[in-house]
Amino acid sequence: MSSSDRRRGLPRIVDATLAAFGLVATLPLIVVLGLLVRITSPGPAIFRQTRVGRHGRPFELLKLRSMRTRTRREPSGAEVTAGGDVRITPIGAFLRRFKLDELPQLWNVFRGDMALVGPRPEVPRYVDIEDPRWIPVLAVRPGLTDAVTLRLRNEESLLAAAGGEPEAFYRRYLLPWKLAGYAAYEQRRTMRSDFGILLRTVLALVAPTEEPPPTVEEIEVFDQARTADDDAGRTAEVSAPQRKERLPPA
Repeated sequence: MSSSDRRRGLPRIVDATLAAFGLVATLPLIVVLGLLVRITSPGPAIFRQTRVGRHGRPFELLKLRSMRTRTRREPSGAEVTAGGDVRITPIGAFLRRFKLDELPQLWNVFRGDMALVGPRPEVPRYVDIEDPRWIPVLAVRPGLTDAVTLRLRNEESLLAAAGGEPEAFYRRYLLPWKLAGYAAYEQRRTMRSDFGILLRTVLALVAPTEEPPPTVEEIEVFDQARTADDDAGRTAEVSAPQRKERLPPA
């Protein structure tokens, strides 16, 4: 097996098979939770949202609805959710705490929209296909879980701690941090590492992960370092032609 083959992670047939077994095993739970969602707040049990998948293709992501349904007169809210968001329903808070709202995405995995392990899919307004940082992320199927997601189990609390506008913090600081983490994992990704991510995800549902979650300060320091690297790269690009012009003729 070549090096590139080993980096592809779980084969598609494994994803589809595990997703099918997962759907059969959790279908009664999904039905019960869906009924609770319908009974406790008006609106559909399943939340559908367009996300960006592999090669930039959009697809419809499924979740158990955890937030109240927006009325026609209400303006659309932020695409990210901070801790304490008033839009979250009581049953929704329970679902989000234990990631049960994600169970319908097993259907997305079975259909081929997603993989079990891969970068979490974003809404179109956050994706810039012209940005080189998105190239390794969009080259693979988005996933239910990954190494970055395991560290960011406190994402809602992190956004709340950031203060100000959670969406602005997400786009300026947290999303670039995620993209760097996704790309780093893809560089070392193997079938074994994907199985390890799945095992860690299951364990994280019942016990906290050993790896400490990132802090607001850590995310901001990463952004400062990234900005400094970008500035240095632009300076090098500008100065290179100038140095070439000063070279003496041969």
